[in-house]
Amino acid sequence: MKIFQPIFEKAMLWSRHRNAPAYLGGLSFVESCVLPFPPPDVMLAPMSLAKPERAWYFAGITTILSVLGGLLGYLIGVMFFSVLEPMLHEYGYWEKYQLAVEAFKQYGPWAVFIAGFSPIPYKIFTISAGALSMALIPFVIASLVGRGARFFLVAGLMRWGGEKMEHKLKQYVDWLGWLVVAAVIIGIIVYKTVYAP
Repeated sequence: MKIFQPIFEKAMLWSRHRNAPAYLGGLSFVESCVLPFPPPDVMLAPMSLAKPERAWYFAGITTILSVLGGLLGYLIGVMFFSVLEPMLHEYGYWEKYQLAVEAFKQYGPWAVFIAGFSPIPYKIFTISAGALSMALIPFVIASLVGRGARFFLVAGLMRWGGEKMEHKLKQYVDWLGWLVVAAVIIGIIVYKTVYAP
């Protein structure tokens, strides 16, 4: 059943739109501080694939606006955490917030770097950093390094793959999509079996 190929083709079409960099910047900013939004990789990867010569530019936009959004998330954590707390419960982010708090206690600014680079929702860490009054300069540095490393890696891989990778992905995107779905389902089952109370 070909579900992912039409989505991939649409994403590639949108990635070539003249306003795509502005949309990428907007998504990068909002994703860092607002629940729930997808990570900017969903736009950065196809845009870098569609225009490999501009991949570093796209990665730069994504990094800078993501960190600026992270600063807004930090401010939200400082000023409005009591208002935001019910939303963390409602959207299922409370456990992730608790993990972020533990990570800050254990690793300090390294927690922001890890969240910036990894698939862990970065917004949880930006808001947590503000709520826990983390020092601002280490927060910004860790965010720049973590987010920059992740987005430049994504853009670099797409730039390296270029047109050949686009054709290969188009050919195998449905297989890859179903593999990801299966991996998520297995992950949920394992988590509920091993870690759930």
